[in-house]
Amino acid sequence: MDIYELLTTYRKQNTNLMLVTAVAKEGSGPVEVGKKMIVTEDGKSIGTVGGGALEHYAINRSKSLLQERKNLLETYLLDEGKIIPESHTLPMACGGKVTLYYEYNGPKETIYIFGAGHVGQALSKVLKTMPFHVTVIDDRKEVLQSFQGADRLVEQSFVTFIEKEGLKEDSFIIVCTPSHKYDYHVINKIIELGLKPKYLGMLCSPQKLETYLDATYEAHGKDIDLSYFYAPIGLDLGGSSPEEIAISITSEILAISHGKENHSHMRSVYCGTYRYW
Repeated sequence: MDIYELLTTYRKQNTNLMLVTAVAKEGSGPVEVGKKMIVTEDGKSIGTVGGGALEHYAINRSKSLLQERKNLLETYLLDEGKIIPESHTLPMACGGKVTLYYEYNGPKETIYIFGAGHVGQALSKVLKTMPFHVTVIDDRKEVLQSFQGADRLVEQSFVTFIEKEGLKEDSFIIVCTPSHKYDYHVINKIIELGLKPKYLGMLCSPQKLETYLDATYEAHGKDIDLSYFYAPIGLDLGGSSPEEIAISITSEILAISHGKENHSHMRSVYCGTYRYW
């Protein structure tokens, strides 16, 4: 399987990776311009950009850049002990100069939607206009059969999915199941397993939120960290149709993804006597 086939495979698997390409070379060195290497988050590498100290450095550089999800163009002098402007000197004796381009490949955010009902469907359609990977989980076969827009549909009970597959760290999770009982099961399982999403939003009324928080504090104590928990979900934009709710939730996801503050979150407007973050 060549590099491009692997990229397609990894994209379908929602695997974040760095594609490293040798884009320029001057003088001697074990590099051919155009050579490529894939580096995954766990440090696995496929392909080559020349081997030796250069490749070792490129793998570690890729792992660091994957954390930031950013691209980079960087030049290396393959001549230990020498220094030239705007390049990194590597412990090699070739004497040449090589430029590598690091290109992030992967979704901007990973999103899980628990519940394939009207809001889940509307939300998926909006989210898939952006570079997000969307997985939808529901155990209702007939509902999933008519679902459109997700990268992956999983016919499975909500808690079973979490127990079997887990959830990617720093992911965005939307809980909009057919019953608040199932909503609570999903959130409680995330807390129980100590998972660390970037965002966990629950579709609910202020009254249902208070009921849930009472039960959660009783089970886990008042000191539980719910800073990533957003309920009622979404920004305070107005509107109650599935499509309007989807825009509200997407707006909240974008605000958090981009690190924007001072927006009017529903959890701030309708927190009642509770402030859980």
